[in-house]
Amino acid sequence: MGHLDHATFGWLTPALSYAMACVGAALGLRCTVRALDATGRSRRNWLLTAASAIGTGIWTMHFVAMLGFGVTGTDIRYDVPLTILSLVVAMVVVGVGVFAVGYGRDRVRSLLIGGLTTGVGVASMHYMGMAALRLHGEIRFDPLLVGLSVVIAVVAATAALWAALNIHAPAAVAVASLVMGAAVSSMHYTGMLAVGVDVAPSTATLPGATVMQFIFPLAVGLGSYLFITSAFVALSPTAKERAAYASAGRLTDERAVDVAPPGFRTAESVRTHAS
Repeated sequence: MGHLDHATFGWLTPALSYAMACVGAALGLRCTVRALDATGRSRRNWLLTAASAIGTGIWTMHFVAMLGFGVTGTDIRYDVPLTILSLVVAMVVVGVGVFAVGYGRDRVRSLLIGGLTTGVGVASMHYMGMAALRLHGEIRFDPLLVGLSVVIAVVAATAALWAALNIHAPAAVAVASLVMGAAVSSMHYTGMLAVGVDVAPSTATLPGATVMQFIFPLAVGLGSYLFITSAFVALSPTAKERAAYASAGRLTDERAVDVAPPGFRTAESVRTHAS
């Protein structure tokens, strides 16, 4: 049996992967909060952004953590199509859960369905990513720990969606994101504890791409997407802020009429008269 090292770079990869999980959770929660305050196409777009943020954050967390994964006695490669498919699965299944909450009329039922769907999707992404590993040997899993990791994923997803429905204050969202990041990281490392590898030494060339050829550039790209999208969300006004701006604009027009000479008309009144 090969010795498994989950932190070949020390605390760097666990800390960085936790940070990515927190960023994805924070962005997803903020987008969901925006979606619940919106209607029509705007709600749909915010929910799509939330799904991509949470799915991307979870996937990036997993594979940043995998940058520090090593097995003595064998090199490790990654099946590229299967790894990309795991990213697609993460975003699609998280999207199902987020839309269930965003459009569901019965909040309790929507929360349970969304949490179960999203949690199973997160676990599926994790084990699909593990299935993408290529090494000299055989990978096996402890069923008890696999089951525990799935339970953690479902609980974490349900808690995150509950937070999206009930927590709107930015400070509270930040705390919820830290908790969600810890839960996702716990799910990942519980799943990794379930892994055992029976190494079969060989000089044959492994198929697939190395972690630095494929995983690292993709993780950097997705991480950049999360930070750029976070900046966009932080700078875009909320529905309440837009309403306040509109109200302030109307108040300004009213005050302008009060102090204007006879015959003066505001731009708004001109448009109304013309129509």
